[in-house]
Amino acid sequence: MATIIRENIAPLNDKLVVTLNKEDYLPAFEKQLKQYAKSANIPGFRKGMVPSGMIKKMYGAGIFNEQVIKKVDEEINKYIQENKVAILAQPIPLNDNEFSLDVNNPQDYEFQFEIGLQPEVNIDPKNIEVTRYVIDITDKMIDEEIDRLQFRFGEYTTPEIIESPEALISVAIETADGSHKGDSVFNLKDVAKSQQKEFTGKKVGDEITLQLNKAFKDEILTRVISDLKLEKGNKEDEKKEAKITITKIGLLEKAALNEDFYKKVYPAKELKTEQEFRDELKNDLNAYFVQQSNAQIHDQIYHQLVDHTTLDFPETFLKRWIVVSGEGKKTQEDADKEYPAFVKQLQWALISSKLSSDNNVQVEQEELKDFARGQLLSYLGGQMGLNGNESWIDDYTNRMLGDRKFIEDAHGQIRINKLFNALEKQVSDTKKNISEEEFANLLKQHSHEHNHDHEHEHEHDEHEHVH
Repeated sequence: MATIIRENIAPLNDKLVVTLNKEDYLPAFEKQLKQYAKSANIPGFRKGMVPSGMIKKMYGAGIFNEQVIKKVDEEINKYIQENKVAILAQPIPLNDNEFSLDVNNPQDYEFQFEIGLQPEVNIDPKNIEVTRYVIDITDKMIDEEIDRLQFRFGEYTTPEIIESPEALISVAIETADGSHKGDSVFNLKDVAKSQQKEFTGKKVGDEITLQLNKAFKDEILTRVISDLKLEKGNKEDEKKEAKITITKIGLLEKAALNEDFYKKVYPAKELKTEQEFRDELKNDLNAYFVQQSNAQIHDQIYHQLVDHTTLDFPETFLKRWIVVSGEGKKTQEDADKEYPAFVKQLQWALISSKLSSDNNVQVEQEELKDFARGQLLSYLGGQMGLNGNESWIDDYTNRMLGDRKFIEDAHGQIRINKLFNALEKQVSDTKKNISEEEFANLLKQHSHEHNHDHEHEHEHDEHEHVH
């Protein structure tokens, strides 16, 4: 009967010594050998009539090795399950396991493996301190949103001449020397104020000659330079003169503030006055920023859990595991380089798993189906109405649910989102009023830090530990 002895060799690092008797693997080997003899196709012999000695000579060593290793794996897995050993990664053989298995001389074998153990995770969400940003909804924000919506629901016209600062001007453009040509588009208000008079009153077909860096500034200049396929940032190119031919004039005229407009924006509501409309917009903006603030809290929680929580890990074992699991493609130097990011992902996986268990976070089949359906409708971008397509959408959703990779990704995203929603209600938060601009700068700064720190992982990325 197989036996396993467990011995601690370092913090969170144990050795498993597996002893196999001949009786543990020989029956399975002999059974597999007989099955192989029944199905083997060897020239000169009828199927199933090949002498057992020949089968053993030809294939015995491979089958023997397979059955011995299979039995070792079975015993280790059974031991880990029965003893509820929380391991970090698959066991790896110790270096002194180097001996050959001899099919002609079956004997007792001893195998030694090394395992890494999970550190204890004990986190009280109440000890996590976060800032809950409250964005003030100002009249200016509402005015800007009304302006945006007026253009969104406005009427597009093609005036004969350029008059409005909002006029959209399509042009063919080429440098004065004729070396570069292209097409571009911009609003009249995008043109430098000193040059706008050159365009005002012009019609399709009119030509204008100007110096690029005098007519355009900043990102508009960069875009025009790109349209001409000139070198970005080249001062000499930016000083070039160019001939511009107007090819099209467009104008999106703002919708008037009336009941018809209010109905287009809010089809399900009966809004009569501008004040009622502004109140609805304020509610929507407030809901949007509450959602954004909650997402930012989730990010704070994530960084508190990952950047400011210390778990002990068996570093030597994990680095060796990285090398061994690389199957000859990774060196110790590779392991040293990869370890910081690897252990950070491992820490997040353990923490999120433990907190999910503590908070009884589970993913239901109906949630997976809703997630798949939501992703599908998002892919369609609202271009495909539901009327008459419900059956097709249901069929395609079911096909998505049959994709194992999709299910794993969806399960991870749903679980992590539910976990953060649960943690958000438990953490200690301090409210702080902030302007929209300050909040946008805060998010921009954080995004900038993420782009320059490859060890940071977004809270909705799912990093499962290597079991």
